[in-house]
Amino acid sequence: MSGIQFSFKLNGRTVEVAVSPGTLLVDLLRENFGLTGTKAGCRQGECGACTVLVDGEAYNSCLIPALKVQGREVTTIEGLQNADGSLDPLQEAFMDVGAAQCGFCTPGMIMNAKALLSRNPNPDDKEIRKALSGVLCRCTGYRKIVQAVKNVASNGRS
Repeated sequence: MSGIQFSFKLNGRTVEVAVSPGTLLVDLLRENFGLTGTKAGCRQGECGACTVLVDGEAYNSCLIPALKVQGREVTTIEGLQNADGSLDPLQEAFMDVGAAQCGFCTPGMIMNAKALLSRNPNPDDKEIRKALSGVLCRCTGYRKIVQAVKNVASNGRS
């Protein structure tokens, strides 16, 4: 193994890996751990498809050098699945209302919504739209996405 070795918590498990200093978190997640739910879209922080949670806050993983997560906790869309295989309420809500559309931005939308609901369990429409504003939906349909987040908030299932 070459590169700089470090450890961090990934989806609830401590992992250790070696990377070159220029490795971005999105590439580490996809290439080293096979977590392809995190999309590599624009690679400029504009589309938000690469959003993950770092210590509970939403970050564009295409902008973060992998070494910056040393000792921190990273959660990807795959990490939202419960130990029994059931989906997170946000994932269920996206399916229930048909908010996934083409699916490319969905992980980014869900991870941003997860961060929002963890700090504000009862957001209004404006707060939901603001939280999701960093994720570009190429299908142009935000109504169902906002509805899915509202459904989870109103049911207190975040």
